[in-house]
Amino acid sequence: MAWKLNPERQIWLQLVDVLKFRIVSGQYPAGVKLPSVRELAAEAGVNPNTMQRALAALEESGLVSAQRNTGRYVTQDEACIRETRRSLAQAEIDAFCARMRQLGYTQEEIATLFGGNENE
Repeated sequence: MAWKLNPERQIWLQLVDVLKFRIVSGQYPAGVKLPSVRELAAEAGVNPNTMQRALAALEESGLVSAQRNTGRYVTQDEACIRETRRSLAQAEIDAFCARMRQLGYTQEEIATLFGGNENE
């Protein structure tokens, strides 16, 4: 997931989303050391304080932990990563279903979209 940031939404929240995606997709595997705040901020094109805020939020969620003098690491708690992945997937499904209802689909019609029935 690229750093495509929308100025109409808080930047630090978008950074959290990108970093979560990178963790749950395995781009940053469990236990790996993350790049420094400054490196991530430079890559994303944001102020280091903004990246620091995003990383602090990830620490609060348990996905990332800080080690004194050595940096931040992705959690080794696979259950935490799986639950975050499931939660992100559910949010995507909910958003998709809401958009389909706006297009006039019924719940049953939406379910057929997930069923892979190519004849409809």
